[in-house]
Amino acid sequence: MLLALFLFAFLPQAGAAAAPLPRPLEPLRFLVGDWPATGGGAPGEASGGFAFESRLQDRVLVRTNHADYPAAAGRPASRHEDLMILYASDAGAIRADYYDSEGHVIRYTGEVPAPNHLTLVSEASDHAPRFRLSYSLGEDGVLSGRFEVAPPGKPDAFAPYLSWTAKRSRSGSR
Repeated sequence: MLLALFLFAFLPQAGAAAAPLPRPLEPLRFLVGDWPATGGGAPGEASGGFAFESRLQDRVLVRTNHADYPAAAGRPASRHEDLMILYASDAGAIRADYYDSEGHVIRYTGEVPAPNHLTLVSEASDHAPRFRLSYSLGEDGVLSGRFEVAPPGKPDAFAPYLSWTAKRSRSGSR
């Protein structure tokens, strides 16, 4: 009973108006929507897409992603899924936590270097790779994404690992 009273005192009252997207997340609104990948369709190339949704009364953005890989060169068909939650830290910085179906977890710090651009970078380490994930929305409505990896001990030596483009679907635009 005491715990319930304690929690009630700190939770917003029912019926309270939804808070606007926290100021640090507002520049990320360009990501919201459903984004089918627009790959070239070459044999062996992955197909898939992702979606960014505003959740928890606009307090976080949630990205879900999937990529389907056809069987090729003796490798069976496979599917990759991941989830990333973007939020504003108590200090107002953009943060993101990434989880995938292969067991990877990446913690990112983000920045918006220009309108319609987002760059997320993991912490540097002498013992583990460092990751950089970037999104950029072109004037043509095409969203470009890039995932780069830097080797352990060389935190700024990023090399391309994956890149993709996507176009927001009409049904998913928000």
